Amino acid sequence: MSTLYVLEPDTRLEKEYGRLLVTKEDEVLLRVPIQKVSAVVLVGVAGATTQALHSLLRQGIPLFMVRRSGELIGRLAPPTSFNLPLRQAQYRRNQEADFAFQLAREIVTAKIHNQAVLASRLSRRKRDISVGDLQQMKHAKQAASTCNRMDSLLGIEGSAANAYFNVLQKSIHSDWGFTGRVRRPPKDPINALLSLGYTFLGYAMIAALEVVGLDPFLGYFHQEAYGRPSLALDLIEEFRAPLVDSLVLTLINKGLLKPDDFQTQTKGGVKLTQKGMRLFVQEFEDRLETEITLAEIGRPLSYRKIMEVQSRKMANLILGKEQSYRPFRWR
Repeated sequence: MSTLYVLEPDTRLEKEYGRLLVTKEDEVLLRVPIQKVSAVVLVGVAGATTQALHSLLRQGIPLFMVRRSGELIGRLAPPTSFNLPLRQAQYRRNQEADFAFQLAREIVTAKIHNQAVLASRLSRRKRDISVGDLQQMKHAKQAASTCNRMDSLLGIEGSAANAYFNVLQKSIHSDWGFTGRVRRPPKDPINALLSLGYTFLGYAMIAALEVVGLDPFLGYFHQEAYGRPSLALDLIEEFRAPLVDSLVLTLINKGLLKPDDFQTQTKGGVKLTQKGMRLFVQEFEDRLETEITLAEIGRPLSYRKIMEVQSRKMANLILGKEQSYRPFRWR
């Protein structure tokens, strides 16, 4: 199953028998069986009929309403999972400082590992990438795996991120104006793509966690804040480089997205044009459906399915069925 994005201005999501329709001025732009949809994202001023919303709720399909930048406005979700014992255990574990730290250490170590994999691949193509940055990431990964304090772990993560984005900067032509990670608002096209990709990745992880029965808003590494899906943010860390960063590099290096696919906002940020957004969403969904073979399972799974596998690992850890969390490690 995949996410249905409704992107065109003034379009509307409707329901017809067992299908979802995307319409504009009484013209049907798209028909898709509702059984093939895992989530719906309404972008900008797109709307939905009450009948369509009822059908999504009956099928247990979440709906996200977002701005063109990807920023979440709100969401419609089915009733909370009936797996109350799992959620109770999740809340209890939140009070266990050692549990939270051990999990955070596994997550950060895997995140740095996956960043290092991409950085190493990029270094084979670009000779001016600093060996020092690659070594810094290697040392950071080792330090993270043996760290015993949260403040030290955060420092190690930040050190690795600095080296990693130095490598990314050297891998991107200077015409794109990318000098490092800038979040709110993104000041250049690369940061705009990274922010949008991470946001969509978070929505996919929320859907995976809710399938398992976990509360995506109560995490262990990212601190809780009103409206922040902390557990989803915990689990997307290991997928940022393989899914979003590598996709962004592919799109710009192959010329699929160009500087004129972006526009500057009145507040100084940068966002994709309508044409650029359509292409990015399609490529992002294709990446989520890309299959790779997990050694521990021995058969190919899509990235979307792997996110659900990781969510189930988290549930088993919380319930005490597993002694440690095994993050997704890119090869």
